[in-house]
Amino acid sequence: MMESGPPADEKQPVRPSDPGVLQVLANEHWSLLATRSLTYNESLSRVSMFLSVLSGAVIALALVAQADHFGQTFVLVAILILTVVLFVGLTTVVRLEVLNRDDIRWVKGMNRIRHGYLDLHPEAEPYLVTTHHDDFRGVSITMGFESTPRGGPGEIAHALQTLPGVVAVLVGVVAGALGALVARAFGAPTGVMVGAAIAGFVLTGALIGALGARGFSKFYAAHTSRFPSEEPAKEQ
Repeated sequence: MMESGPPADEKQPVRPSDPGVLQVLANEHWSLLATRSLTYNESLSRVSMFLSVLSGAVIALALVAQADHFGQTFVLVAILILTVVLFVGLTTVVRLEVLNRDDIRWVKGMNRIRHGYLDLHPEAEPYLVTTHHDDFRGVSITMGFESTPRGGPGEIAHALQTLPGVVAVLVGVVAGALGALVARAFGAPTGVMVGAAIAGFVLTGALIGALGARGFSKFYAAHTSRFPSEEPAKEQ
């Protein structure tokens, strides 16, 4: 991952010398911690809301299926209900991606404040387990992403373990089921319904992945760092 340095025309902040600055930094640090907690709470609330909608939809469809015996009425009701579930799922994934980028921003701010702490008390550095650099490498270390596989199946497996990844898989399944129901509504044979289900799952996954990558690329391009990590020394 490339590291962003400060622009050439941007002045480096003056090292704090007044001990009163420590209180200001501490207050800002606690503010960022509280904001990060709210970000986590919203993420979990959005996932819980989607799972509640999905569970309610499954129960409703089960009741309709018992009454209509999987007839045409069931198909039409299922299409309507799953469309709503798909909308809620897509908006949930998009919001989770935004919240993840917000979380990176709060960690970046706390790393920057930690740098201020060390400017005031450099003797405390050996006791810190997180970094005081506000570039993406420093944020990754603080968030524990240094051990995350990069590239290949390992990175895909890690992405599927995150909240956006788990919800994205569920949304893809809903999209696949919706595609199969739409095909059945038009009287398509079984093979076409299976193909529609697979296409719905794959296209939804590709759409979510493209939106996530585009959003992160914009976020990364706008990133600036005041205290970048030093380049690791090369072994002789």
